[in-house]
Amino acid sequence: TNQWFLPAVRGDIPPGCAAHGFVCDGTRILVFGGMVEYGRYSNDLYELQASRWLWKKVKPQAPSNGSPPCPRLGHSFSLYGNKCYLFGGLANESEDSNNNVPRYLNDFYELELQHGSGVVGWSIPVTKGILPSPRESHTAIVYCRKDVGSPKMYIFGGMCGCRLNDLWELDIETMTWSRPETKGTVPLPRSLHTANVIGNKMYVFGGWVPQSAGGEISAPDGEWKCTGSFSYLNLDTTEWIGLISDCQEDKSNLLPGPRAGHCAVAVGTRLYIWSGRDGYRKAWNNQVCCKDLWYLDTERPLAPSQVQLIRATTNSFQLKWDEVPTVEGYLLQLHADSPVPPVAGIPGTGIPETSVLSLQGGCSLHQSPQSLPSVPYPEMKVDHPSQTNNLIPNNVQVALSSSSKVEGKEKVAAPENKVTQETMKNHTDATGFKESNAPSLLPVCTSSAQTSGNVGELHDLDKQSVNPDASVSSTVSSTQTMVTQQAVKTESSSTNGAVVKDETSLTTFNSKSEAAETAYVMPSTKVNTGQTNDSHSSRAPQRPPAPVKTRDRRWYDVGIFKSNSAVVSQFYLLPEETLNINSKKEGADVLDYRLLKKQDLFPGTVYRFRVAAINGCGVGPFSKISEFKTCIPGFPGAPSTVKITKSVDCIHLSWEPPASPSGNILEYSAYLAIRSTQLQENPSQLVFMRIYCGLKTSCIVTAAQLSNAHVDYTSRPAIVFRISAKNERGYGPATQVRWLQDMKTSGSK
Repeated sequence: TNQWFLPAVRGDIPPGCAAHGFVCDGTRILVFGGMVEYGRYSNDLYELQASRWLWKKVKPQAPSNGSPPCPRLGHSFSLYGNKCYLFGGLANESEDSNNNVPRYLNDFYELELQHGSGVVGWSIPVTKGILPSPRESHTAIVYCRKDVGSPKMYIFGGMCGCRLNDLWELDIETMTWSRPETKGTVPLPRSLHTANVIGNKMYVFGGWVPQSAGGEISAPDGEWKCTGSFSYLNLDTTEWIGLISDCQEDKSNLLPGPRAGHCAVAVGTRLYIWSGRDGYRKAWNNQVCCKDLWYLDTERPLAPSQVQLIRATTNSFQLKWDEVPTVEGYLLQLHADSPVPPVAGIPGTGIPETSVLSLQGGCSLHQSPQSLPSVPYPEMKVDHPSQTNNLIPNNVQVALSSSSKVEGKEKVAAPENKVTQETMKNHTDATGFKESNAPSLLPVCTSSAQTSGNVGELHDLDKQSVNPDASVSSTVSSTQTMVTQQAVKTESSSTNGAVVKDETSLTTFNSKSEAAETAYVMPSTKVNTGQTNDSHSSRAPQRPPAPVKTRDRRWYDVGIFKSNSAVVSQFYLLPEETLNINSKKEGADVLDYRLLKKQDLFPGTVYRFRVAAINGCGVGPFSKISEFKTCIPGFPGAPSTVKITKSVDCIHLSWEPPASPSGNILEYSAYLAIRSTQLQENPSQLVFMRIYCGLKTSCIVTAAQLSNAHVDYTSRPAIVFRISAKNERGYGPATQVRWLQDMKTSGSK
C-alpha cells in the first residue's frame, strides 16, 4: 500500500528512547538500552511480539562471570542464530543525569534467546586477540559464507572523541578478534552511519564525517558534517568499492541527501533507507530531520515460477505466476508453434519524449516523475520513492535486441529486453529500468502475500477446502490434444504428454498436435494496433491450406505487467529488421510499443510462455517455459473454480460449469494421475485413470482410489486431477489441479 500505519500496541510499552539496540527475530523485535532523556541511559530489554503487537519487559539472567551490561547508548546489538551480540556504546559516569560524564565502552556480551519468545540470559564470552578500542555509534553486522568458513562479526567506524574508520572482525566460533587487511579506498571516518549485509557485501551509507576536504581524522573539536556517501565492502575479498563519493554534487536532489542517525534495513536484495538528520543549523539552533524514504536494488531479480494457466478460450489465455518479492513488474513473452511473419514498414526506432531510457554502458539515475541525467558512478542508479502506485502500466515501452546478457555470463535466446517506461496520461510517475547488475535506488512498490495449499495425510482427514486455480490441460478426446500445466497455489508442473485410461480404453495424448518440423503460417490479415493487451477477436482467422517449414522460433513481447497475472489475447509483432539485429549491437534499436502492430492469438494453436521479473537493475532471468493451447471453436471450455475438500475417508471434488457454444453440457469426466510402470520409463508422461463420469459438477474420490495416486514431484509434491466437460462436439480442454502434499504424505505414496 506504500502507506505508514501506527499499530495499537499494548503490554509493557517501553519509554521513548534514542540510540538503542534493535534486532528482528522472525515476528519478534528486541530493543535494548538507549537514551531515555538527556544524560539518563537505559539497560532495559523489551520484546515486541509483532504478530500481536504485544510489548513485554524481559529480565534476562545476569552472567555467571560478571555484571550485566550497564546503561548505555550508541551500542551495537546484532543477531545471529539464537544469540544477540552486544558491543560497546557510551555510558554516563555521573549519577547526576544533568552532569553528563561520558565513558566509551568496548565490553562484549552475548544474550541467548529462547525459541519464539523470551530470553535465557547474558554471558560474557572469553575472547582471544586484541579487542576493538572503545566506541559508540559504530555498526556491527554478522556474515557467514555459504561455502566455507564460520560466522564472523564485523565492526566498522564509530566515535570515541573523534570519528573512526577502522574495521574489526570477530570469529564467532573461536571468539577471536582480528583486524582484516582491506583493499580499495576505505570510507572516511564516520559515526551514526548504517551498515547492512546483502549477499556478500556490507553496504555503508551516511553518517558524520570530517569537514576537511582531505578527509583527515580531525581532533575532537574539529569540524564535522553529515554525508551522503555510499560504499560497500566485499566480505569475501575485503575490498572496498565506492558508489557515491562524499564530494559528489547533487544539486537536483537526485540522490539520498546527506544524513546521520538514519535507519536502514535489508529486505531480500533491496536496501531501504529512512529518515535521519542532515546536520546542525547554528542559525536555527536545532537539527533538521529528514522524512524521505529510499530504496536500493542491489541485483536483478530471480526468475519467477513457470507461467500457470487459469483459463483458456479460443483466442485468449488467463495466466498467472508466483510473485517475486520487491520487483516493479514482469515482462511476459510468447512464441508459437506456427511461425509469425515479421511486419515490414514499422519504424525500428523512436523513443517518445515522455519515456525514460537507461543508457548502455553508463550510469542512469531516475527519479519520479522526471528523467535524470547520468553521473560519474557507473555502479548506481537511483530513484526517489514515488507517491503513487502506478508503477508499471501494461503498455510500457521496451527496448528490444536479438540477444542480451540476462544475469552474469548467462545468455538467453532472442529477443531480450532492456526496459524503459512511457508516461501515461493518467499516471504521474515514470520509472526507468537498466540492464545492469549494478545496484539501483528506485520507488517503493507493493506486493501481496502468497498463499499455498496445506494438506496432510490423505487418510488422516480433517475438513479442509482448497480453492485451486484452474487450467486447461490435455484434452480427454481422440480428436484434439492439449497439454497445459497449472499448480494450485504453487509452481506449475511440466509434462510433455499424458496417458488417459478408464475401464475400457487407454489412450496416449501428446502436447504437439502437428509435426515438429512443419506448421501453418499465420495470416497477417488479422492485425490490430492499440494500447491494450486484452482485446479479443470477434471472428477466428482462417488458416491457409498449405503447410510450410517452420523457421527458427522467435520470442515476442506480450507486454509488461505490474501484477503477477495477465489476460493474453494479442502479442506485439516485430519489424523484420529487428529480427536480424546483431547480438553485439545491444540496444541499437529501441522500439516503441505504440508503433508496433499486434497479432491476435489463433484457435487450436500451441503457444509457449516465459516471464521475467523487473527491478531497478533491469530484467532478471526468464522462467522455465510453459506450453498452452487455445481452444478449438465449438468445444466446451474448461471447468473452473475447482475445490477439494477433505473428509474422514475420502475427498470431495467440485467445480463450476464451463461455457459451451451450444449451451449444453452432456457430461463431465474427472481423472486421477496414477502410478504406472510407464511413468518409470517416461516420468514426464502422466497416466490418468477416469474416476468419474456424469452430469453432476462434483464427485467423490475414495481412499482406495487415492491409494493408487501418483505424487508428482516436478515442482512441489502434489496429486494431480483433471476435469473436463463434453458437449455435442466432444470433450473440451481439461482443468488440471495439483493438490499439494506435505513430505510425510508424499513419502507414503
